[in-house]
Amino acid sequence: MATKASIESWFISMDIFMITCNILSILFAIFCLIHIILDKTCRTVPMMLVGNSCFATLMFGTTMLCMTSSTLRNDLQQIQYQDSLCVLAGYLGYGTCAIQNYSFLLQAIYRYLLVVHPTRLFWHSWQIQILFICISWIFCITFPLEFLLTNQIIYDVENQICQMHLRFSFPVIYMAFCLFGIPVSMIIGIYFILVRNVKRMSTNITRVNILPRAQRELKLVRRIVILVMILLTICTPYQLFLIMSFFNSTPKYNFRIAFIFGDTAMLCVIIALFQITDPLKVSVMKSLKKRSNTNIVVPVVS
Repeated sequence: MATKASIESWFISMDIFMITCNILSILFAIFCLIHIILDKTCRTVPMMLVGNSCFATLMFGTTMLCMTSSTLRNDLQQIQYQDSLCVLAGYLGYGTCAIQNYSFLLQAIYRYLLVVHPTRLFWHSWQIQILFICISWIFCITFPLEFLLTNQIIYDVENQICQMHLRFSFPVIYMAFCLFGIPVSMIIGIYFILVRNVKRMSTNITRVNILPRAQRELKLVRRIVILVMILLTICTPYQLFLIMSFFNSTPKYNFRIAFIFGDTAMLCVIIALFQITDPLKVSVMKSLKKRSNTNIVVPVVS
């Protein structure tokens, strides 16, 4: 049953801003996916992993769009109302966010295998990478089940959203560890391992083609680290509120504030992913050039 709610003046504008970010993220992810699927030059293992990141962003953006649309509807009607899909949307929010984070980890692992185990072609194959993708998706979909089945995901009246109540507890620490701790620490760890390997290669006598390749893969992993750092920097409010919750001092509208930055981060990350993926940029530029050439009208000389 709906009850009357007190609405702050900034709620509606921020809801619309978040919905705009969600829609733009979804459209940009679809745009990138279409080019990856249709362009034959993009049908490689690295681009398959980039496509996984784009699809993860599409799923996460769609989930956030549903959540924010429900919040906007309640804010416009000035009511407190938990719809039937609220808890499910909260569960999917954790799962799809994790899928996006782990998709970046899979890209880093692939680069690690190319540098550290260059002769083990089996680990570089698309079959193994698809297996890794499936494992990451299964893990990301199943780990939030603990919150769902134990009724940890509840309706937050002030924020008009279904989330876990942030406090010093095992479920919250478990969520933070699975959502951010594992993928971020592993990506940074892989980066430093590759830095050490490239430095060792540069001081030892190696085949001419090995060192440049290792340096190229290190550069790509560095780009992934920058991508994750963008995500973590913009999502700092959520991390700050998470730490503050251990001392019972979170602000009243913590999720509203955190999700404003989170939705902005999602849009920035998908744009940055396009920017750092050279084959995708080349594909888009090639498509635009081909389209511009077909639009040129040759004048007929009488």
